[in-house]
Amino acid sequence: MSAELETHLQALNTTDNFKALFRQHGIHYAWFAIGTVMIAMLATLLSGTIVNVAIPQIMGSFGIGQDVAQWLSTGNLAAAAIGMIVQAWLAQTLGLRNMMLIVMLLFMAGSLIGGISNDISLLIFSRLLQGFASGVIAPLSMSIIFQLFPSGRQGMAMGISSIGALLAPALGPTIGGLLIDTFNWRYVFFLAVPFSLICLPLTMLFLPERDGPRPHLPFDWTGLCLMTAAITSLLYGLSNGEKEGWSSEVIVLCLLLSITCAYLFVHWQSKAPYPLINLQLFNHRRYVIMVIISFIFGAGLYGSSYLLPLFLQIVQEMSPTNAGIAMMPSGFILALVFPLAGRLADRSDPRMLITAGIFFFACSCFLMVQADPNTGFWTLAWWMVLGRVGIGLVMPPVSLGALKNLPLELLQQGSGTMTFIRQLGGAFGVNFMSVMLTRRTQFHLDTVTNTQAFDNSETFEMTSQLSEHILGYGLTFWDQYYISIQILAKLLYSQAVMLGFRDAFLIGAIVFLLTLIPTWILRKPANQ
Repeated sequence: MSAELETHLQALNTTDNFKALFRQHGIHYAWFAIGTVMIAMLATLLSGTIVNVAIPQIMGSFGIGQDVAQWLSTGNLAAAAIGMIVQAWLAQTLGLRNMMLIVMLLFMAGSLIGGISNDISLLIFSRLLQGFASGVIAPLSMSIIFQLFPSGRQGMAMGISSIGALLAPALGPTIGGLLIDTFNWRYVFFLAVPFSLICLPLTMLFLPERDGPRPHLPFDWTGLCLMTAAITSLLYGLSNGEKEGWSSEVIVLCLLLSITCAYLFVHWQSKAPYPLINLQLFNHRRYVIMVIISFIFGAGLYGSSYLLPLFLQIVQEMSPTNAGIAMMPSGFILALVFPLAGRLADRSDPRMLITAGIFFFACSCFLMVQADPNTGFWTLAWWMVLGRVGIGLVMPPVSLGALKNLPLELLQQGSGTMTFIRQLGGAFGVNFMSVMLTRRTQFHLDTVTNTQAFDNSETFEMTSQLSEHILGYGLTFWDQYYISIQILAKLLYSQAVMLGFRDAFLIGAIVFLLTLIPTWILRKPANQ
């Protein structure tokens, strides 16, 4: 066994600390390390998927609109993006073990604060803490896999290791719905705490300390401030554009500030001695293309994931539990497809897998364009399954293709940067979809309202029928008339909301189809 282990270690491109843990725990140690990260990812991702189901209840509890509530998702994704970009520095400075311990404690603090929050600002702050922790943990599995598994088994390991993370979207909405219906929305925050507690002792056992003495790596505070300013001003401008007016001074200033800070960030990274993003990564053509795919993919993925639970609860009028159950089959299918796609990514042309995945997801979005309050439960469930098959086919070849040919010294940064850009695309996608939903709903509301003139025979007939329906309640003629008008207005608004969701799903399909452009710019791998 010792000779087999040493042969195995010679095939790896890894550090001495990982090799020492292999010798301590045996040849199967890699799965212990990956299992530890899987539990951490399950905890952090579970919080994200559950909170999406709770958004309608949180809106009612705090008396807020969608423009504020979407920051629970957008802010979380933006904070996760920042966490991803600083992850490489944290890992080098603290070591994997200490970094994981600190981040999981921070995540637990955010979960507890969210559960006891009585102010929407404090609740959003708790989501920022959770998002930052999630962002630091998200790239870990990829960078560890490339150090603990030999070439040819990395795609398979990536697919299997993602099962734990993929259980979050499968189980999260259902568990969240049950908690909300049985107790209240606060329990969706508390649920992540037990998983975090399990992760802490496993981290002590199976993740390595820092290699050698603590390196003197100054943190790039300038880069972080510029990046944070660029992301925050962009998201604020997009989310408040409808309310303030797109040509208003504050919105134009926010968007200009975002562009300026983004330019200064890139310029600074090219000069900084210890940059947050090593621009040498973008000398690798394949990496650049995969990063572009990741951004567009992230926008479509997270944008649609934000819309689905809202659609099920607002248009379909499902309870949180039923909405979660409707989303459960798609989550389990994703967990089944991912290992298969990871295995195929090791031995097939990634362009074919990515193209097939894009096709499935776009079809799912196009089918959702036909959805209305009368669409059957299982019809919606299978449409969502189709989309998750697409996601499962896309993610492994994108991740594997981006990192496969990077040198070891760029692997940690490459993993964090790619996940950061996908998450940034997700934050943009959620914000963009929220804006589109609001705009298209208002457009359709104006359209259908303008047709309801007093001389419109259909309007007159509808109000007359409604008045006759409430005739037996002893109301005066004018009371009956005004109540019938209010009921009609509510029906018109419901129709406008449904049409707004349809338009948003159509936009999601188009966004995903755009991913085909960079996909087919890729060259076929030399070993295919």
